[in-house]
Amino acid sequence: MTDVVLGAGKTNRKTDRPQRRAAGRGAATGLAVGLVAATLAACGGDDGGGGAGGGEAAGEPWILGTTDKVTSLDPAGAYDLGSWTLMYNTYQTLLTIPAGENEPAGDAAESCEYTDPQTYQCTLREGLTFANGNELTSSDVKFSLERNINIADPNGASGLLASLTDENGELASNAIETPSDTEIIFNLSKPDTTFQFVLTTNAAAIVDEDSYPADSLIEPAQAVGSGPFMIEQYEDGQQAVLTASPEYEGIKEPQSEQVFVQYFQQPAQLKQAVENGDVDVAWRSLSPTDINDLRGTDSVEVVEGEGSEIRYWVWQLGTETGEQAAVRRAAAAIIDREAIAENAYAGTVDPLYSLVPPGFPGHIEAFADEYEGASAEEARQILDEAGVDVPVQLTLGYTPSHYGPNAVDEATELGRQLEDSGLFEVETKSAEWTQYQDLYKEGAYDLFQLGWFPDFLDADNYLAPFLVDGGFYANNYSNPAVNELVATEQAASDPVEREEAFQELQRIVAEEVPLIPSWVGQNLAVTAPGMSGVEETLDPSFIFRFWTVAKEG
Repeated sequence: MTDVVLGAGKTNRKTDRPQRRAAGRGAATGLAVGLVAATLAACGGDDGGGGAGGGEAAGEPWILGTTDKVTSLDPAGAYDLGSWTLMYNTYQTLLTIPAGENEPAGDAAESCEYTDPQTYQCTLREGLTFANGNELTSSDVKFSLERNINIADPNGASGLLASLTDENGELASNAIETPSDTEIIFNLSKPDTTFQFVLTTNAAAIVDEDSYPADSLIEPAQAVGSGPFMIEQYEDGQQAVLTASPEYEGIKEPQSEQVFVQYFQQPAQLKQAVENGDVDVAWRSLSPTDINDLRGTDSVEVVEGEGSEIRYWVWQLGTETGEQAAVRRAAAAIIDREAIAENAYAGTVDPLYSLVPPGFPGHIEAFADEYEGASAEEARQILDEAGVDVPVQLTLGYTPSHYGPNAVDEATELGRQLEDSGLFEVETKSAEWTQYQDLYKEGAYDLFQLGWFPDFLDADNYLAPFLVDGGFYANNYSNPAVNELVATEQAASDPVEREEAFQELQRIVAEEVPLIPSWVGQNLAVTAPGMSGVEETLDPSFIFRFWTVAKEG
């Protein structure tokens, strides 16, 4: 998922490269990210509440403060953390990832299972209802996923549903069958062990077919789901008001009747608000300096959780500069991740040498292996051998607020490193998030900054969305061998086979450099006194579960 959560504290890892700082944070601690069982039975369970639906929340209303931006409240129109945070709390998916876990459990579904490698079948809970009172049936599930695929909004996540499409990216005619109001059968176009995880994401959020148009996005005021909360009020860039839905049936029982989400333009405003008690929880994004200052404040608590957030730089292969492999490799040889971590983030993040974070099965430090001991001289040799004239003219793009206040510092640091090599002349440009998403796809930048939070906790989610035919960011990269390896690991049930494919994919990325990984961070929030349930939701999934959080009266 595209989208800073910053924190301090590091864990050591074994390495034969002592000159590099340990990068063993993120999902490494206590996280077994493996292939889950092919069958999901008895999908129930408790995710922080008192049972499925119907109960009355006891906690006081509370306020979440954030600098995140919302692109859309329509599941077909957004693929960013700010939007998905609201969606996870207002829409249902067939499956969900409970706090602190990494295997799917049922939400709208009572049970799900693979009946064969290309067939996945789910049965809905009885009595599901949207917040507007309309009944939720299998027809709504079919409509929702087909709608996402057919709309194919450039800012959406329809690409996650690729296993329901044919080789041309079109919806397969028999992709989704609904034998009854409670049964859904997914006929996958290829064996895909990750499809069960896709059904936990907002790409598969269920919308009301009687309220949502089949071929266009809804306005925020029209958003209606069947999740634990319903959106009572939304003002873009200002505030969202969520109220516990009396119609909800599932495992996400709200602990509070009402949640306010307050949007801030600047991290300094968010820091002041949490210090003054104007917000109860500050989550995304405070500067490293702000975090360190707040650690010494008695009136608030800095709560740290395991993280799997990464930051990386993407090459647009559709530009004259980005299409040259030698230019991409030269830049990869120059980048100093240690300096970025220290100078741009005050040491609160760890250098990242692969798309796949440490702790995920199959992780290797591919860029460290490929560019071990690299220098500006070696970068010059790469360019000379390819006949590339220097200095190379390069446009560097970033977005100034979406990824927190230090995005500009990282862009400045990387630009300085490239120019100090004498091999590049860098022009740095920025745009706010909504415009930025269009500009980077249009080729406005040769190299541009993005961030990622996992849609689900598997190495595939750090590879497939980035590498298959240009990825979600449409950077014009395509390699048939990469596509084949992705298909192999998605179809494999043997963990060893999957890990081997993951490792080969990482090696190809380091060699061809369609993008450059930069750093990995953790999940962090700041809370006022009297708040509970925050630490439980700060896990590597980066789902902020409003329903687990309560404020004492």
